[in-house]
Amino acid sequence: MTDTIYYLASCDTCRKIIKSLPNADRLKFHDIRQNPITEQELEEMYQLSGSYEALFSKKAQLYKSMDLKNKALTEADYKKYLLEHYTFLSRPVFIIDDKIYIGNGQKNIIEVIKVLS
Repeated sequence: MTDTIYYLASCDTCRKIIKSLPNADRLKFHDIRQNPITEQELEEMYQLSGSYEALFSKKAQLYKSMDLKNKALTEADYKKYLLEHYTFLSRPVFIIDDKIYIGNGQKNIIEVIKVLS
């Protein structure tokens, strides 16, 4: 499995994080807008994270505009939304050495930098 970053090229936060990465050239870059994640890729993320909800961004504009916070979403719902629209993926997602790192939290990014160093 190739070490991969799933990100959005138009996202300032993603770009800032990518600039800060040591040895970023060892990563395969996967822009989720240009190249939407497949069910197989999502399944792999699910296996590593243990839940679709962990991969789901509740900060997404679409989450708010569709009023999803007032619905009782199941794992199947999270999977469906993740496959329907790239904005629901909590970005960036790194898969490095068969471990997954989800989102742009400082603790998470420090871990990724440590692993790539």
